[in-house]
Amino acid sequence: MTTAITVFDVGGTHIRQARWLRGGELHTRTSRPSPSFKRFPRATVAELRDMMVRDLCDSVPDAPGPVVGLSFGAALDHRSGIVYASAPLWGEHSEPYDLREALTSRRADVRWCIVNDVTAALLHTAADSSRSGHRKVMLATISTGIACRVIDQRQGRIPVDGCGLQGEIGHLPANAELAGRPIELDCDCGRTGHLAAYSSGPGIARMAQALKRREPERWAASGLGRLTADGMDFETSLRHALDARDGLAAELLDAVTAPVAAVLRTALCLDPEIDEAVLTGGVVHGLGHHYRCALMEHLTRQGLYLTSERSPDWLERRITVTSPGEADSLAGAGIAACAGVPA
Repeated sequence: MTTAITVFDVGGTHIRQARWLRGGELHTRTSRPSPSFKRFPRATVAELRDMMVRDLCDSVPDAPGPVVGLSFGAALDHRSGIVYASAPLWGEHSEPYDLREALTSRRADVRWCIVNDVTAALLHTAADSSRSGHRKVMLATISTGIACRVIDQRQGRIPVDGCGLQGEIGHLPANAELAGRPIELDCDCGRTGHLAAYSSGPGIARMAQALKRREPERWAASGLGRLTADGMDFETSLRHALDARDGLAAELLDAVTAPVAAVLRTALCLDPEIDEAVLTGGVVHGLGHHYRCALMEHLTRQGLYLTSERSPDWLERRITVTSPGEADSLAGAGIAACAGVPA
């Protein structure tokens, strides 16, 4: 095996690339926009896929026996590399796509190792020595999309179902409320009422617009409303408004974290062997401590039956938030390519 592996992390917003050394170091990081349906609204899914395959294949250096670790933001069969769907990249399109075959057809000289981006991030997270004694580790990413994975550290195994999937929580049905009333929003996959419709990065922006429509006077008078009206981008405005303790911003964050808290509460109730639930992704990193505080407020108000009463810090000890780089899908893609994916 080559000492340096080319690694990619393909998300709904960016394609990140680097060289991964088997010692765990990443070098020559680059980032460029992904060919998504939002960036190219007139392109067909077939055209978007072709753009992506050409981009990836043309970016692999010509060298003897090249190896690529590919972290891919999609629901995919980890046994075969078949991609079922990627709402952030292709919207509601869900016709299965043999990504491995498409890549190999263009670059047959490359050994392609393809994993879901959340799987890759979990592999990197679980490799940290501080988690070597855990029974199970769960990682949830809150970003352009939402998903989670659980690894059994005792077996080094990420279990999958009969379709090669695990943890596609972003497309589970979810309930949300805004300004004291229920709300239903469409997900990027085309369905209504999914977790990602309210709690992903695009979902939070949609919730903000809905709040603005429902409470126009409160929105205009709020710090969040004033910052966005002055031309600041929404993500930065939300963080600044939360830093300034803006009430409307806090209300919005409470609304979008409630469905995530419900999923975490259920997961930890059903599987008490999960010793740590790690949160990562662009939304988590962008909002910092505000995100975890809002999440824990939900879990404090309504925790686990009996467990939260008898051991009040049980949930607190299990939920952590990463800083950028601590759950890196690029590094995880390198780990997967070097060692093979546990399955």
